[in-house]
Amino acid sequence: MQLRTAAGVVELQVLYGQDPADAHWGCPVRERWGLTQHQQLSLALEDKLAFTLTATATYAEAAAVAQKWGADISGAALHALTQRLGTRAETRTQARLATVPVEREPQRAPTPLAVLLLDGWQVRQRGPGWGAPETEENRVEWHEWKTGVYYRQEQAGTTAGGRGVLAEKLIVGWQGEPLEFGQRLHWEALRGGLGRAQARLVVADGAPWIWNVAQDRWPGATELLDFYHASQHLWDLGRALHGQDAAATAQWVEPRRHQLRHGQQQPLLTELATLPVPPGEAGKAVQREQNYFVTHARRLNYQELHQRGWPIGSGAVESACRQRQCRFKRPGQFWTPNGMRHLSALIEARHNHHWEELWNAS
Repeated sequence: MQLRTAAGVVELQVLYGQDPADAHWGCPVRERWGLTQHQQLSLALEDKLAFTLTATATYAEAAAVAQKWGADISGAALHALTQRLGTRAETRTQARLATVPVEREPQRAPTPLAVLLLDGWQVRQRGPGWGAPETEENRVEWHEWKTGVYYRQEQAGTTAGGRGVLAEKLIVGWQGEPLEFGQRLHWEALRGGLGRAQARLVVADGAPWIWNVAQDRWPGATELLDFYHASQHLWDLGRALHGQDAAATAQWVEPRRHQLRHGQQQPLLTELATLPVPPGEAGKAVQREQNYFVTHARRLNYQELHQRGWPIGSGAVESACRQRQCRFKRPGQFWTPNGMRHLSALIEARHNHHWEELWNAS
């Protein structure tokens, strides 16, 4: 048997035969080491290769990095490795979701605040007509990839330049139903200490599915509309009222944005509800924004939460989305749902402290 290892190719003389215990045929050495029947890479080499491909931008780049530390492997072989190990990672995830999560650091004090941030972004995938010379079906489709971040308040800090930074965060992604996404994020959050948190905060944009997930998984949590998105909608409302007059729009928006940020949201909401509605498309835009602020009226307590030291923006999940997009939205990439899920499962296993489980035989 030849086995490629991190130290080169190793040739072994091994036994193969029928197990007297249960009469199955196999190779005891392969079974003991957790190798599949035709596997030619050692577990240690697979570990290094898989870690490399989760930390690089493309399979070709991962192959080039691997060559630097002595593993001559193609991008195509790394792709095949991703599908096999990614399937294993997703299977392990499904199995974990059927169990009660055990907190990773039960010895530490309860966190004052657990923060959950949710968002979504569009990824380009192969449609049912992909590769067909003539078809009426979509060759390319865009699908939403839901992303969630969990962290504890004490894990947040600032750099010397005043920029916010997290010492650690858990990141979960999913393309399927929102409630299943919520289950996955909730499980990881419980493992990260959510169950003993003294308070819970959910920060997100205005997407209805996000708040449905929040109600399903974290009823009673404080909900906050990300301040940046609220500001964007004030600007949209200002442009609907003042058209192309940028100066007039800014003159209208800035004092109201100041009101929103500094605890005067109730007078502002009253004013917005009584705005005169112009005719035509501008009027439709005004009514749309009025409805938006009415919908999120209870999620605008920026001044109060800021004074508590709580975050009022969803920058951490925006950053996580951006990082994932840098990997999954590169030029020329058209994913299959399984292909994207498998690589994402590997990345999450590394990021969320499940990596070593992939190499256990069980």
